[in-house]
Amino acid sequence: MNLNRRDALKAGALGIASTATPTTISAHVPRAELKSDFKITGGRIRQSVMGWCFKPMPALELAKHCRAIGIEAIEGISAKDYPAVRKLGLKISLVSGGHGFKKGPCVAANKAFVVEKLKLGIDLAAEIGTKSVITFTGMREKGLTDAAGARNCVEAWKAVMPYAEKKKINLVLEHLNTRDDSHPMKGHPGYFGEDVDHCVELIRQVDSPNMKLLFDVYHVQIMNGDVIRRIRQYKDVIGHYHTAGNPGRAELDDTQEINYPAVMRAIAATGYDLFVAQEFIPTWDDPVAALRHAAMVCDV
Repeated sequence: MNLNRRDALKAGALGIASTATPTTISAHVPRAELKSDFKITGGRIRQSVMGWCFKPMPALELAKHCRAIGIEAIEGISAKDYPAVRKLGLKISLVSGGHGFKKGPCVAANKAFVVEKLKLGIDLAAEIGTKSVITFTGMREKGLTDAAGARNCVEAWKAVMPYAEKKKINLVLEHLNTRDDSHPMKGHPGYFGEDVDHCVELIRQVDSPNMKLLFDVYHVQIMNGDVIRRIRQYKDVIGHYHTAGNPGRAELDDTQEINYPAVMRAIAATGYDLFVAQEFIPTWDDPVAALRHAAMVCDV
C-alpha cells in the first residue's frame, strides 16, 4: 500500500498518540492541581531553595516550610543563620564566594580580592560540610576585551584551585543573562559570562575537577536556549542547578515557557546527584504555596 507524505505524517502522529502517557507529555503542572499538603516523594531531584527570593521571610521560617515540603536544603541566606537552619535538619546547598557578581575576576585588578574571598568561602563550606562555593565572572569594564577578560578569569580561578582541591570543595561558576534589564535580579546587563558555552570553555581552561558550572535554567533559556541538549552536553562539568520561570523569573507554573518536568527528567537521567535550587521570585499571594508548587513540578 502506497502512502503519500500527508498520510504518513498522520499515521506517525496516531502512533505516537496511542503510546504516549501522562508522564511523557505533561508540560506544566497547573496551579489548580496543587495539594496543600504536598510533600516531595520522588527524590530523584534533590531540591533546595534560594533564601533571597523569599525575603522578607526570615531564613528560619523559610527553612521550616522547606522541611514540611520535603526540600532538604537551603542557600542564599546569611551565614549567621546556618546553625539554626542546620539544627532543623536542613543542609546548606551552596556557600557564597563572597565577591559577588559585580566585582569579579574578569577585571585583572580584582584578582587578589576574588582569590581571598573565594578561599574564605571554601573554608566555610568545608567547615559545614557543603560541597560547593559560587563564583562569577564579574561585570565588564570599559576597554576590556573578551580575550583579556577570559584570561583574567582563568588566572584567578587557577590561583584558587589548589586550595579548593585540598579542601575537596567545588567552585561553581554561574552564567547570567544580560537581556533582562527590568529588575536588578532578573538580568545583569554588562555581565562578562553571558554565554554559557563560553563559561564552559573557561571552566575547561582552568582544568580542575573542582571547577564546575552552575547551570541556571532560567538564564540559559534566555541567553542560549536548547536547555536539555546543553544539560546532556555539559553534564560532566555541571555542579549545581538553579530554576525559575521565564519570562519574569517567577513561578514554575503554566504562565511560563520552560517545560520543567522534562528538564528535571533530563537532569536525573545524567546521574546528577547534587542540588537543584528553586530561585524564582514569588508573585502569588502565598509564597509558600508557590514554593510547594515548584517542589511538586520538580518531583519527577
